This record gives sequence, structure tokens and C-alpha cells, in this order.
Amino acid sequence: MAMMIFSLWQFCLLSLLLSYGVVELQASHHVYSNLQTTQLTSTQPQAKDPYRTGYHFQPPKNWINGPMIYKGIYHLFYQYNPKGVVWGNIVWAHSTSTDLVNWIPHEAAIYPSEPSDINGCWSGSATILPGGKPAMLYTGINPQNQQVQNLAFPKNLSDPFLREWVKVPQNPLMAPTQANQINVSSFRDPTTAWLGPDKRWRLIIGSKRDQRGLAILYRSKDFMHWTKAKHPLHSKEKNGMWECPDFFPISKTSSVGLDTSTYGPNVKHVLKISLDNTRKEYYTIGTYNISKDIYIPDKGSVESDSGLRYDYGKFYASKTFFDSAKNRRILWGWINESSSVNGDVKKGWSGLQAIPRTIVLDKSGKQLVQWPIVELEKLRTKEVKLPSTVLKGGSLHEVFGVTAAQADVEVAFEISDFKKAEVLDPSWTNPQILCSKKGASVKGGLGPFGLLTLASKDLKENTAVFYRIFKSHNNYKKYVVLMCSDQSRSLSLLATL
Repeated sequence: MAMMIFSLWQFCLLSLLLSYGVVELQASHHVYSNLQTTQLTSTQPQAKDPYRTGYHFQPPKNWINGPMIYKGIYHLFYQYNPKGVVWGNIVWAHSTSTDLVNWIPHEAAIYPSEPSDINGCWSGSATILPGGKPAMLYTGINPQNQQVQNLAFPKNLSDPFLREWVKVPQNPLMAPTQANQINVSSFRDPTTAWLGPDKRWRLIIGSKRDQRGLAILYRSKDFMHWTKAKHPLHSKEKNGMWECPDFFPISKTSSVGLDTSTYGPNVKHVLKISLDNTRKEYYTIGTYNISKDIYIPDKGSVESDSGLRYDYGKFYASKTFFDSAKNRRILWGWINESSSVNGDVKKGWSGLQAIPRTIVLDKSGKQLVQWPIVELEKLRTKEVKLPSTVLKGGSLHEVFGVTAAQADVEVAFEISDFKKAEVLDPSWTNPQILCSKKGASVKGGLGPFGLLTLASKDLKENTAVFYRIFKSHNNYKKYVVLMCSDQSRSLSLLATL
């Protein structure tokens, strides 16, 4: 039996998405050359499209795939195909915001124009240099289709919107050669750089050697001339290509975010990687040895299916940045949806941005804790309340008054008796597999309990979001909470929660 306290808001759907899209990072992709320039007969998506989001950030049309703050304005530079709904014709589109909720689109910031990026401007990251000057390192594709690293600076630092960017004539600054033996087709996604105690800049770039994933380390004294280190920052066998790496410090003692160059005794480091082979991403928490320039994950922190993930849904190519205005680290991630290519062509758009989240280190020091940024509450309107209700096994309680397809839900479940909780089998190490085995229709000791969303009147179609509570197998006073979604009765895989 559980006590439920429920509060729900409808969103104002018109205030957010009059812009182009987000996410700066590029993931693996399928090439559909016949569709790369397919245009809609209309320049706007269908107004009655039930699957278009009003809460997430996405372009009005076509394909999307580094965030930063400058002079109080948030910037999102994101990979975008201005000519079609599939991957191709990639440029760096650009939008700005003062609140991370309402966005203004600008002209493309970086687009193919030089030999070092003539076949595409792929992913990269922003770094704020001493004195506040932004620098943008990104992967370009040269005439030989090799992946190389380029640098661009704002043309006018007095422009807070940073609408024009200039590429340095020395590009590319980092490239595969016979001497360095870097894989020419697996060398991409430079991270935000950090400054060490020796006053040298460092960054990592994703790569692989055979099936060993690599975070290739580079150093520079002036941010222009980069030297490859003799060893990677970190590597792992049988991982394949490491895309979109992200490396940042996190406080052991405070919820305050840290600048990427921060180090010290009260600091841990996080390395996040996106695995090209599985389209999943994992993060580890560990120690950064500054003198040796190596990263060592903590015991039990691994880059595999038994490792930690930000999100178990459609979430890839994520990137964090340090918000210096509010001293927090914010996480972004790309949702590539479940729709088919033909479905994307019909609806005229593909991809959206996950809700931005703040991340801090859990008190245990073993995982990260994330929460939607507080600014998103600006979208709340027309609150619907359900009074505290006792839930009995098998009972359903309809929430009346919700007419929007998208809603922000705050619900608290109070459990009065934990004796019925199932014992967690120690072999159940993968929560995603456990969710699939124990779907919403599988009865348990404590659970499933939660919400039925996107439900038809007869409940034949719905998406369940629910919880289960288990007892630890070696300590019955310790409990494990499993949160799942069950889409087996969803009408369409286009639905995005």
C-alpha cells in the first residue's frame, strides 16, 4: 500500500521552440545520400503533429545532432543539416538564450569553407580562455575524408551573441599522420580544454586502436600548437570507438559546480564516453593524476553494460559545461528518437535535445545525481492537483483536468510497509534488462506503482512509468529502487517522454 501526493502542471507550448535546435556533438550516423537535401513543401512542421515536443528544445525542421556562457548569455552550437532530415550537409548552427528556456536562432556559426573542413564541420567544444575569450575546437573533414581538429575564434568580442566566427589560418592544428599512427576515420570530438599547474592546456579527443577505445591526450602552451602525449589519458579494451568524450571535475564536499581546470584534494573527476559500437554512453568516477596526466577510475567504476549511465533511454552524445554565472555544471544530451527515416521525412524533422540537468556527486561518492534545471519551471501553468490518495494493489486513479499531451509531474509515494519487498537477486546487475523482464504487467512485492501516460480511454494503449522496490540480498535493511518505463503497449514508437 502506498500514499500518493500528486501535483501536475500543463506547459505553455508556444514559448519555447521558435528556433532551430541544439546539441553540438556528433554521433555515429547512417548516410542517406538520396535524402540529404530532401525539403518539405512547407517550411514549418505540421501544427497538429502529436509527437512534436513543446518542452524539449528542437529545430522546426530537418536534422539536428558546445554549450557555453559568455557575458551572461547562454550559447548552444549544434550540428545541423539545413537541407534535410537525415545526417548530412553538417554545419554548426547557433542559438542563444538568457534563461536556457527561450531561444533565439542565429545564422550558422561555422560551416565548411576551408580544406580542413570542406567535407563537414563535425563536433567539438568551447573553452573560455584567460580574459574571457571563447575558443572553439571542432572536428573537420578534409578532402581526403580524414578527421582533423580545427580552431575558431569570435570575430567581434564586443558582440555578446557571438554571431561571427573566424577560423585560424594554421588549421588543422591536430591531424592523423604516419608518425602518430592515429586512425584517420576515428579521431573526433575534442573536449573543453583544461589548464594544468604547469600552465599548459590539455584536451582529449575520442579515438580507437583496433577495438580499444582511446581518449587521446594533447597539450599546448599557447592553445595554437598542440603536441600529442605519448600515452592516452585513459583507454579500455573491447570498447570500440570512443565518441564525444567529456572530462570534468566534480566536488566531493559541495553541490557547487567546478570550472574544468579545477583540481585539488576535494575534487574527483568524471570521464564520460559514448560507445559507437552500442550507441550507449557510460561514465566513470575516478582520480586524475595531474603529474602523470592519467585518469584512473575508482574500483567498480567501469565502461561497460554494468557501468553507470546518465540515462537509460534515447540519450547520446552528451556534453556538460560549467555555468560560471550560477556555479553549476549542466548536462545536455541528444535524443535521436525511434522514428524511421520515412517517418522523419513525413514529419519534416529529426532529433531533439534532452532536458538540461544539473549534476553533482552523490554523498556516497560512487555516482552522480542529476536534476532538471530550475529555469524549466517557467513553463509551468494551469496546475492540476490530486489530493493524497491511498493506493491499493491493482487500483487505478485517473487524474482529471489534464488536456495537454505534455505535462510536468511531481509525485511522491510514501511506503508504509517494506516487508513485502522482493529480494534483489545479485545476478541482476543490468537495470535495463531487469526493467524489460519485469514490465508494468508483472506483479511484484512492492511494485509496480507509478503512472500510465499517453493513455487511451480504454487503456489498451499507454506508456507506463513505474517503480519497484527490492531488498538487498545481503542486508534486508537496505533497499534498491528501480525506475522503469514500459512502452510495450504504446501506440507508436514516435512517442517521447
